[in-house]
Amino acid sequence: MQNVTDDFDRFDRAILTTLAEEGRLSITELAKRIGLSKSPTQARLRRLEDLGVIRGYRAILDPIQLGLDHVAFVEVRMSDTRESSLEAFNKAVTAIPEIEQVHLIAGSFDYLLKVRTSDMRSYRRVLAEKLSTLPHVSTTSTYVAMQAVKEDGLAEIAD
Repeated sequence: MQNVTDDFDRFDRAILTTLAEEGRLSITELAKRIGLSKSPTQARLRRLEDLGVIRGYRAILDPIQLGLDHVAFVEVRMSDTRESSLEAFNKAVTAIPEIEQVHLIAGSFDYLLKVRTSDMRSYRRVLAEKLSTLPHVSTTSTYVAMQAVKEDGLAEIAD
């Protein structure tokens, strides 16, 4: 299966890397930084957006400054792993704002969730009132992060 990035050249990669580092650049500044004129840069950017490689633009908020420095990773084991059950779970987790990430896992459990709250008391409430009531959840195991050593989004794509 071919990856969409297989057809990217150095300019496409430069656009992605530059915008991942600083997404508020004007087209003129972006073109200057990657070494192309404005029109081809704008066309390439539009193509990357149309392909879905660039999904959007947003501010990156500092969760620590916002008082959300409690991070828990939660292993979820499902009571039913048929496709309809996974779809029900997937839909339900998207409605819980404290869940930052959800990954279906190939391993001894089914899902890994990253949950961010202000403190342990808040996390316990989220666990009891939200996570434990998700469809088809059998058991959960929580691991509390003591420190984030690296927590950045994708800043560049490999060649």
